[in-house]
Amino acid sequence: MSLLQTDSLINGFVERSKDILRDNLVGVYLHGSLVMGCFNPQKSDIDLIIVVSHPLPDSAKRKYMDMVVEFNAMGPAKGIEMSIVLREVCKPFVYPTPYELHFSAGHLNRYKDDPDDYILRMNGTDKDLAAHFTIINKRGRCLYGAPIEDVFAEVLSGDYMDSIWFDVEGAAEEITQYPMYLTLNLARVLAYKKDGLVLSKKEGGEWALEHMPAEYRPLIADAIREYSESADIVYDDALAKHYAEFVIRKLTQ
Repeated sequence: MSLLQTDSLINGFVERSKDILRDNLVGVYLHGSLVMGCFNPQKSDIDLIIVVSHPLPDSAKRKYMDMVVEFNAMGPAKGIEMSIVLREVCKPFVYPTPYELHFSAGHLNRYKDDPDDYILRMNGTDKDLAAHFTIINKRGRCLYGAPIEDVFAEVLSGDYMDSIWFDVEGAAEEITQYPMYLTLNLARVLAYKKDGLVLSKKEGGEWALEHMPAEYRPLIADAIREYSESADIVYDDALAKHYAEFVIRKLTQ
């Protein structure tokens, strides 16, 4: 999937969002790898936050989800990840952040199997939204609607750290299952804790190559190659686990 095709898909998604949500739509905002210069169609998804003024009735959620599933099928390998949130939780920022509706490719079958149940239950709070809002504030793109600075408040450092820590706290046990993802995510969390940097996974890996002990650099370099080039990597599980334990100690000191 080329960047031109990606742009076309995103433009279509925005236009359909406007058609479905109408006056309730505050804006559509892009975050993630596409705004951070490291999008890989084989490894990345399209990350979107949709902000609305008022809660959506179930009928509008159903119509919107059908549209999302349609565009997800045309998207990159990991599809589309999106959340709909109310403007009132963005500024002032509420943490953990409530959401109206969420979708990622991992939920596709659940929606197809029972869309009514999905719409009923797919709401609540999501700690990940603090990280997403931080990226939007620092590097995001408004695709349609009100400017970012008018919609999103700054996320407190403690809330952002809690959000990204929540994503890696089990890494010592999980890294052998998700070596590329957790190697790079651990690096970017540590880059924030040590230097206050808000980085992509690839940028986190590049930071780690300069700041981590030499024994971990081959692992980090392999993770960057897999993420950036879709290289076929065989990881050293023992080294990956040792790396995760090392970073977790640094994060909890």
